[in-house]
Amino acid sequence: MTDSPAPSHAPTDPTAPEGSDELLGLIGRASRIVAFTGAGISTESGVPDFRTPGSPWMANKPIPYDEFVRSEGARREAWRRKFTMDDLYRGARPSRGHRALAALVREGRSPGIVTQNIDALHQAAGLPDEAVVELHGNGTYAVCIACDRRHELAAIRAAFEATGEAPRCESCDGPVKSATVSFGQPMPPDAMRRARDLSLACDLFLCVGSSLVVQPAASFPVIAKRNGARLVILNREPTGLDPIADLVVQGEIGPALAPLARPA
Repeated sequence: MTDSPAPSHAPTDPTAPEGSDELLGLIGRASRIVAFTGAGISTESGVPDFRTPGSPWMANKPIPYDEFVRSEGARREAWRRKFTMDDLYRGARPSRGHRALAALVREGRSPGIVTQNIDALHQAAGLPDEAVVELHGNGTYAVCIACDRRHELAAIRAAFEATGEAPRCESCDGPVKSATVSFGQPMPPDAMRRARDLSLACDLFLCVGSSLVVQPAASFPVIAKRNGARLVILNREPTGLDPIADLVVQGEIGPALAPLARPA
């Protein structure tokens, strides 16, 4: 990591929320920044979040893990809902927020990003997989829940639409599931360990677009703060951790981070 902080930038977007100057100043002075991202960073890309009234996720809620394991019918329905949601944000591209955070990693000012998102837009912004800690998995491919073999969605969808049957693994005949963490499914231990390590090693922990209500993911800002890092929250709505934050910026993410955004 570089020891000299990058210069701060004044926001050029007239819609940048109040506090954006201070936010950019804190980023400019930090030497080891870890960003923690939630659904809000991807809404500018056209990916719907979970909590906005009328969200399509409400009509296509993910099937709980135990139901998926237990029932062939639940597995068929899970895949139907998966492809319905995929179609809603097909062609989504990284937002200004994604590009800004990717620039911090590429410049050596951030060791990585911790995300609750499953859309792989951080990778699409130019980051390698190893720089992105995906707490809730990745929705751009699938895995066998018996042998962990990876399966690609294009082939799964073609077969599903032709037969209406939920996919099974070619290697072991186990059920194949989107590589996301479903409700009731254990959190990935490696991702949890890496997220904790990053939280303990940063001097600025930047929460971007997360409501900070989903546990255990929402524990990482607290871990970072208790270890001496400055905590900044950038979100459209208030969060339960606002009282312990060093800075809260309430407003749109893209305008706030636009001065840092760089093409991949």
